[in-house]
Amino acid sequence: MDGDQSGHLHDEISRIEDRIEQLTEKIESCRKLILASRIAVAGGAVALAGMLLGAIRFDPGVMAAAVAALLGGIAVWGSNRSTAQEAAKELTLSETDRSMLIQKMDLRDVTPLRQLSTGPQDDTIA
Repeated sequence: MDGDQSGHLHDEISRIEDRIEQLTEKIESCRKLILASRIAVAGGAVALAGMLLGAIRFDPGVMAAAVAALLGGIAVWGSNRSTAQEAAKELTLSETDRSMLIQKMDLRDVTPLRQLSTGPQDDTIA
């Protein structure tokens, strides 16, 4: 493979690796928002159940906040779950593309053979 083609592949691999990093960050951000939305759903549900069972005195403001947390949490949860799934699919495709480009580079192992090394052949540590 000539140097120009190898350089093009290297640039393309770098671009894909940048995309992989962006997708990984996006998935992590979605996971954090999903966790926060689960907490909001649980908090809203507990507050509504507490009011229904009489453990919490009925207050229209608290009830409105509980309903908002419950419904908002469900919306955020679903939205971020689908976004994370889409990003995970794209991440898998990008990793596959990167692997294919690396295979095209026809890389060689440059590790020196043990018999050819100039250093001592003793494996013991002093």
